Amino acid sequence: MPGTAVTTAVIIVAAGRGQRFGGETPKQYLMLGGQPVVRHCVAAFARHPGIDIIQPVIHPDDAATLKGALDGFAYAPPVAGGASRQQSVLNGLRALAALPVPPDYVLVHDAARPYVPEDLLQRVLDALQTVPGAIPALAVVDTLKRAGDDAMIAETVPRDGLWRAQTPQGFRFQDLLAAHENAPGGLTDDAAVMEAAGAAVTLVDGSENNIKVTTPEDLARMEEIMGEAASPLMRIGKGFDVHKIGPGDGVQLCGVTIASDLALIGHSDADVALHALTDAILGAIADGDIGSHFPPSDAKWKGADSEMFLAHACDLMKAAGYGLSNIDLTVICEAPKVGPHRDAMRANVARILGVDVAQISVKATTTEKLGFTGRGEGIAAEAVVLLHACCKVALTR
Repeated sequence: MPGTAVTTAVIIVAAGRGQRFGGETPKQYLMLGGQPVVRHCVAAFARHPGIDIIQPVIHPDDAATLKGALDGFAYAPPVAGGASRQQSVLNGLRALAALPVPPDYVLVHDAARPYVPEDLLQRVLDALQTVPGAIPALAVVDTLKRAGDDAMIAETVPRDGLWRAQTPQGFRFQDLLAAHENAPGGLTDDAAVMEAAGAAVTLVDGSENNIKVTTPEDLARMEEIMGEAASPLMRIGKGFDVHKIGPGDGVQLCGVTIASDLALIGHSDADVALHALTDAILGAIADGDIGSHFPPSDAKWKGADSEMFLAHACDLMKAAGYGLSNIDLTVICEAPKVGPHRDAMRANVARILGVDVAQISVKATTTEKLGFTGRGEGIAAEAVVLLHACCKVALTR
């Protein structure tokens, strides 16, 4: 229909047990830079504006593990994988087909590939505008040898025209679903499924850093890559907010209610301090502002607890690979007096963000009776945050 929005889903294939890696924990749930491998993977797609639906496919025993690994992210209900990767992808496709409105395009990505460069993802999405399928790949540059069971070289294989396939692999949704429903078994990626159906699939440039974690050495290498990719090592954000003040039964600042015959006025609970903090974190990771995430025009945020705004910004910060170093918050008002409540405010912010109270500074000042704050018409708050790259922190422990 004209004007209907085009939607794109991504299937995260996370049903494997990681037998080649070894150990009791499947590799997609191992820690990388302080976060599970699968969380890094999902974060790359959650950040991209071209991705609308994230569909995990998991081992039936991993539901609780996935829930913990992806805490704070929005994704479709996970579906159980099958005995093979091919069957797992088909299960994910069938789940998407059962949606009221199935997606127009679908990407399929291995959960064990935690680093998905944004430009690589965009190349796949761009290619789908003109071809039925597209996958990232790297040309084979090493000399290839074929050997027998005795490890003796049998022949040298020409490398001309050979490529190493990667994910995410992208296709028109209905095309890939039909191809999987009718595919022979034993196919190891979705491009092969489409090839078997006679569909055209093009190659786009992959990335040497788009490593599939298969061995402990791969995980160590990813620590290095993601630490380098997290540059700059530190990011600074600044937030500023203002709310009118009027008659009421208490002023809420940093989630602490201060007894007063005044109250802040706003669409949510009008906690000007938490709003400034939220904007500071969003600014540091370059992810819009509080209004773009929680628009005041949306009735569902009326009277909302601002703690959820700050917690959401914190989740996005972690997904972007950053942790909080410290916060410096200044409340600007003539009344109420902030000093007696400073420690409670610091403690509550530390609780919301899951950090030590020593990382939180709360100050208050006046404008010497000047301006709207000086006249008692409103309260302002200004926050500065310093973030650090989590992967670098993990590497130097």
